[in-house]
Amino acid sequence: MTDANIRPASGPRLGSYSSGDFRRGRSALVEALWLVAQAVIMRGPLPGSSLRRSVLRLFGAQIGQNVTVKPGVRVKFPWRLKIGDNTWIGEDVWIDNLADVEIGDNCCLSQGAYLCTGSHNWSSVTFDLIVKPIKVDEGAWVAARASVGPGVTVGRGAVLAFGAVASHDLDAWTIYAGAPAKAMRTRQITETLNPR
Repeated sequence: MTDANIRPASGPRLGSYSSGDFRRGRSALVEALWLVAQAVIMRGPLPGSSLRRSVLRLFGAQIGQNVTVKPGVRVKFPWRLKIGDNTWIGEDVWIDNLADVEIGDNCCLSQGAYLCTGSHNWSSVTFDLIVKPIKVDEGAWVAARASVGPGVTVGRGAVLAFGAVASHDLDAWTIYAGAPAKAMRTRQITETLNPR
């Protein structure tokens, strides 16, 4: 079968795009204020996490105790974000949460990790918006430059290795690598602390 046999007469018509029943969740004013706060405080170079945690909470995020939020973090809609206790959000993490994102206790999102809750229906002429929530369960690690797609659950204690892409759910206590992510081996945790 040639490409001419499987291609439609015309491609997507992005001028006809509609986000359907998607709602942003806050007024245009609140969103504009968030964009300013994000540019100045969240993405700014100030050390420490307390101010960034406070700003996220001010805009509706549920942030647990002892959460580290490094400089450069981007959050689309803080009112759709929940982060558990003792979790680390590294430099330049992008939480693109058109839908809810829930990150459990003791999780790590390393530098440049990307959580994307939105996509488009590529078979629709109007390129319809699709949004699905993401959940990162307790003790999971999304390593540097790794990406988590819409609707994915990263299981408890799972690891998504450097640069890997999760487009499907990840089983608990399993290490995944590659694009698309594939299970490599079981994650083992030792009970003894490393001596200093």
